[in-house]
Amino acid sequence: MRDPFKPSFGVDPPLLVGRQDLIETFVDGMDAGPGAMSRATLFTGPRGSGKTVLLNAVEEEAKQRNWLVIQETAIPGLINRLTGEHLPGMLAQYDTKAVRRHLSGVNFGQAGVTWTSEDIHRIVPGLRNQLFLLESLLSENGVGVLISVDEVGNEAREELRELMTTIQHAFREKREVAFVAAGLPGAVSDLLQDKVLTFLRRADRHALGAVDMTDVRRALLEPIEEAGRSVEENVLQVMALGTAGYPFLIQLVGSYVWREQPNEDAISMEDALRGVDAAHRRMGALVHEPSLVGTTEIARTFLVQMAKDDGPSRMSDIKERMGVDGNYASQYRLRLIAQELIRPVGHGKVDFALPYLREYLKDHATNDI
Repeated sequence: MRDPFKPSFGVDPPLLVGRQDLIETFVDGMDAGPGAMSRATLFTGPRGSGKTVLLNAVEEEAKQRNWLVIQETAIPGLINRLTGEHLPGMLAQYDTKAVRRHLSGVNFGQAGVTWTSEDIHRIVPGLRNQLFLLESLLSENGVGVLISVDEVGNEAREELRELMTTIQHAFREKREVAFVAAGLPGAVSDLLQDKVLTFLRRADRHALGAVDMTDVRRALLEPIEEAGRSVEENVLQVMALGTAGYPFLIQLVGSYVWREQPNEDAISMEDALRGVDAAHRRMGALVHEPSLVGTTEIARTFLVQMAKDDGPSRMSDIKERMGVDGNYASQYRLRLIAQELIRPVGHGKVDFALPYLREYLKDHATNDI
């Protein structure tokens, strides 16, 4: 039987759960018209939290309302792709005056005279006039343009400045334009400090957290049953708890459990236990390692010292283990919270934000612990 789960980043799962309220909030903004706060939305979250999948869902809602959707990634060349590919292609489709015929010359036998003229004040197509022209053509029918940008960060900061300035002017002129973006917490946090990118600070921001266990169980059960297999309640519970409510891990656990005995009608407890364990190991390479890239040696030491505890860590214990004062430890606490690697869990305590990061650190940093 074919595996119904989709353990790949950015690929839509068979059943999207736990994000419907965010989708509805954005859709309500589209329906409410220019000026609605959620027409500019920013999703943040660690790898595997479902940012790209959420963008896909929002884009699909826009398409169902006949809006045009421009889907992009914040990498160098962003503005050139918008002005050289996306917008010209859409304008060619919707602008009835896009192609004009004109007399280029007159030939009277051998004596021919060709007159040419040139506008002194020529308009060079740019992002703003292309977008606004397209919006004007579409708004006559009550629809607009959604620009969706994934992986926002410093890599294309200058181009994001130009894009945000254009979006801001579109909002000021009450145009039928909407903007949605997603990025890692640390990258987004840096962008929000930019003096030119103040528009992003006013966007409707949402940090993606864990999915409720009721939704997790449904996201596992329905694909299994629709694919022709069954799973008992206690086995499903083991699978659900093994995901810790983490969207990517839902797909990873479902897939690895499925692979244990794919031709059996029922998923057994042994399948669930082995599959969950395999999924956790795989998550280390797919999520934990990339999430730790870019962290300083001191930040890693902070995390390793946290991993000594079986639950939330006290800041007083961490600073003693690191041999530093409280202010020094607090600086790295704030940095790691901004990167969403850890989270505060009460006065003077922190815990890991990524599921099973503690176990990963214990397995891969034993010499330091």
